[in-house]
Amino acid sequence: MTEPELHFVSCTDTLQGHRMAYWQWGDAAADHVVVCAHGLSRQGRDFDVLARSLVARSKSPLQVICPDVVGRGRSDWLKDPMGYQIPIYAADMLSMLAQIKPGRLDWVGTSMGGLIGIVLAGQPELPVPVKFRRLVLNDVGPSIRWEAIVRIGTYLGQTGRFDTLQQAADAMWAISTTFGPHTPAQWLELSRHMVRPIAASDGPVTLHYDPAIAQPIRVLTQESATQGEALIWQLYDAITAETLLIRGASSDLLPLDTAHAMRQRGPKARLVEFAGVGHAPTLIAPDQVDCVADFLLARE
Repeated sequence: MTEPELHFVSCTDTLQGHRMAYWQWGDAAADHVVVCAHGLSRQGRDFDVLARSLVARSKSPLQVICPDVVGRGRSDWLKDPMGYQIPIYAADMLSMLAQIKPGRLDWVGTSMGGLIGIVLAGQPELPVPVKFRRLVLNDVGPSIRWEAIVRIGTYLGQTGRFDTLQQAADAMWAISTTFGPHTPAQWLELSRHMVRPIAASDGPVTLHYDPAIAQPIRVLTQESATQGEALIWQLYDAITAETLLIRGASSDLLPLDTAHAMRQRGPKARLVEFAGVGHAPTLIAPDQVDCVADFLLARE
C-alpha cells in the first residue's frame, strides 16, 4: 500500500459531538495494530515514511493507524475550544480503538501523541480493547520544560495565508529547525499535508489546524503545568508496556534528567538519543525509522 485509506470515527464531547479522522496503512484485517499519534500542531500524515516501512518490514499482517487528532487534518473542529486538551484526545482514541478492535496494540507518540499514550497505557481500568504491548515515546515525558511551552505558544494558532505550498513550507521550517536536518524534498513532502486551501479552488493555502487549539495553551500557567506533572508521573509509573524513549539530544522540551528518571521508574524505558536533533525527531531519517521498527517488530 503506497497510500493510506481515510476513515472516520464518531466521538463525543461537551456539545454536539465530532468526527475524528484516521489514516489506515497495511492490512485492515490484521490483528496487530500500531497507532502513531502526532504532536500538538501536526497531523497523521507525518508518519507516512514510518508507516510504509513498518508495513513493508513486518513478517506478519500489520495495520498502522495514524489519527488526525480533533482540530487537525481531516478531523472536525470543536465548538468549545477548551476541549482541545488531553482528556478529549484520549477519549477519542478509545472510540477509535473500539472501532478498530486490535488484538495486539503498540503505540508511537510524538510529543502530545506520547502524552496521550501515557494517559491510555497508564490507566488499566480504561476500556482499551487490549493492553498496550509496546510504547514509543518520542521526545516527551511527564516533566516538560516551561520554556518550551512558552516557545510553542509564540507561534501556535498563527495559521497564516500562503500563496504556494513552498511558501508555507518555508514559513514552517523557520519555526521547525529543531526537527533536525531534512532535505528540501523531505521537508516539502512533510509540509504537503500541513496545509489546506482557503477556498475550494486552487489558490492560497493556510495551515491545516483550527487556530483555537492554542486557547488552552494561552491560559496555562507554570503553576498548573507543574501540578499536572505529578499526575503524568503517576500514570507513567503504572505503565507495564515495554517502552522506548526517543530524545533529540538538543531537545528543549524533554529535560535530560527527566529522560534518565524515566529509565529508572515505571516501565524503565530504554533511552535512545539522536544527535543534531531537538524537539522532536520526525521519524523519517533511516536511523530513526530503524530504531522504531526494530523495537516494534522484534520477536514477532
